[in-house]
Amino acid sequence: MATELPGLDLLEAAAALRGGETSPTELLRATLARIERFEPQLHAYVRVLADGAARQAERAEAEIARGEARGPLHGVPIAIKDLCATKGVPTAAGTTVLADRRPDHDATVVEKLADAGAVIIGKTMLTEGASGEHHPDLVEPVNPWSPGHWPGVSSSGSGVAVAAGLCFGALGSDTGGSIRFPSAACGVTGLKPTYGRVSRYGVFPLAASLDHIGPMTRSAADAAALLQGIAGHDPNDPTSLRQALPDLAAELTRGIRGLRIGIDETYCTEHTAPEVSEAVLAASRVLADLGADLAAVHVPPWQALAAGWSAVCGVEAAMAHAETFPARADEYGPGLRRLLEHGLQTSGADYAAVQAESAAFRGRLAETFESVDVLLCPSMPMPAPPVEAMRQLRGGRPSPSEGGEDGAALAPLMKFTAPYDFSGSPTISLPCGFTGSGLPLSVQLVGRPLEEATLCRAGHAYQGATDWHRRRPALVS
Repeated sequence: MATELPGLDLLEAAAALRGGETSPTELLRATLARIERFEPQLHAYVRVLADGAARQAERAEAEIARGEARGPLHGVPIAIKDLCATKGVPTAAGTTVLADRRPDHDATVVEKLADAGAVIIGKTMLTEGASGEHHPDLVEPVNPWSPGHWPGVSSSGSGVAVAAGLCFGALGSDTGGSIRFPSAACGVTGLKPTYGRVSRYGVFPLAASLDHIGPMTRSAADAAALLQGIAGHDPNDPTSLRQALPDLAAELTRGIRGLRIGIDETYCTEHTAPEVSEAVLAASRVLADLGADLAAVHVPPWQALAAGWSAVCGVEAAMAHAETFPARADEYGPGLRRLLEHGLQTSGADYAAVQAESAAFRGRLAETFESVDVLLCPSMPMPAPPVEAMRQLRGGRPSPSEGGEDGAALAPLMKFTAPYDFSGSPTISLPCGFTGSGLPLSVQLVGRPLEEATLCRAGHAYQGATDWHRRRPALVS
C-alpha cells in the first residue's frame, strides 16, 4: 500500500490516517520516496525539508495515537511556495539576489499549517520574485503531463508537485494568474481566495494590492480543507479580513440545485482555443444537469485591466525590491528586471488610471452578481503552450504575465485572470478535460467576495459528476 499512498487525495490520506490504515511517518516515507524517484526530472522543489518533516510526522503520529487529532491536515505532507518565510530556512522567492535570506520568523500561513498539524515537506520552486519568468540560472519545473509544455507561472513548482503526487496539497500565490495558470497547465484544482481572506504576513510580495495566497490541490474538497487551515484575520497583516470563514466541509454537500451560473459566451470563446471553450461550455452543461440554472451575462470590460496590469504590478514590485534594485540589477534575470524597470518608469498618472479602471470593474462586476451567484469561464485561453513557444514570445519583449510596454498585445492571455486579482474576487479552477494530445484543460468559477463556500460547493458537485480531477500523469523514472 505504501507505494499507492501518494496517489491519494488530501482528504483520502487524512481518512487513512484517522482509520489507522497508515501513519504520518509511513505517509511521509512514501511521499519522500516518490520525490526521490521523480524530483530529478520534474524540479518541483527548491528544497525538500526531510528532517524537519520527519520530526513533524513523528509528533503528529504521537498526537493522533493519544486521540489528539487536530483535523484533516494533521499528519499530511503539504508543500509551500518559496515565497513564504520559514524560520531559519532560506526563502529566496525564486531569485538569486535573495539566496542568503534566512527569515527569523515563519509566515502566518506556515504557522497556521503547523498549528493544524500539517507536515511541511518542502519549499516549491517559483518564477523569479513570482513574476513571469524563472531566473535563467535556476532550473525550471517540468510539466508532468508533457515535459515540452509550459507548467504555468508563477506557482509552477506547486502545480507540478501536486499533479505528480509529490505532496498532498501546496500553497500558491496569485497576482495576475499564478495559481490559475499552473493549475490549468498541470491539471489540478486551484483556489484563489478573496483578497485578504488569507494573511500575506511573511510572504514576499510581488504586488501588495494584488497578491492572493491560496491552496493548490487535487480536488475542490481538498482545497476547502486547506483553505480552512490557513484563512483568518491576522493582526500582522492589516489587509486581512475579519469575517470568519464558514465551515467549508459542511457546505460541500449542499448540492447546487438552483445555483445561478452566469456565462458570457463571447468572453469565453473569443480569442480562446476551441478545445478550451468547448470543454468549458461542456462543463456548464454538467453543472446544469446537476440542477444549476445557466444565465447569459456580460462580463464588464476587462481589456484595460489586463493591459494595465504590468503598470500596477511593476510599480508595486519596484517598491518590494527597493533594497536590491537597481543597486544589484545585474543579479536579476531579464524578465523581473524588465518588470521592475517598467515600474520605475511608470508615471503616477498611469498607475492611477489603471486603479480607476479597477474600481469601475469592481462596481460593474458587483452589478453582474446581482443576477447570478457565480461566473463561469476558462482559467486560461489555451492549453499549456510549448515551452519553446513561450520562450520565443518572451524573447526581446515582456513575458506573458508581465506585459510591460507591450501589455496590450499580451493582454488576451490574462483576460480570465488579472481582472479578478484587481477585483479581489475568489475563484476556483477545476480540471475539465484534455486536448487530443493529452494536455489538461481547465474551467474557472468566479464568486462574490467572501463566497469561497459557494465555489467549493460548485466545484465539489462538478467533480462528483466527472473524473477529470482523478486523472494522473503517467510518469516514468
